[in-house]
Amino acid sequence: MIYVEIDSTGYTVILKQEPDGGYVAHAPALPGCVSQGDTREEALANIREAVQLYIEDCIEAGDPMPKEVGRESIDVEAGT
Repeated sequence: MIYVEIDSTGYTVILKQEPDGGYVAHAPALPGCVSQGDTREEALANIREAVQLYIEDCIEAGDPMPKEVGRESIDVEAGT
């Protein structure tokens, strides 16, 4: 799995390569926000659009924007 921060809102996207090919991506902080693509780049572009639409729907409905909680990012260096 690949964890990717997208956009300035800071939502985490989990990108999983499928055994049969292609990728599935979802944003855990946004229930039901899932997308896919044949390539990593396509899956990321599709989930980015899905996140943007999810947020737009929240704003239009007057709902609060979901906040991501419980996740932290760390940087590590691999030994040589």
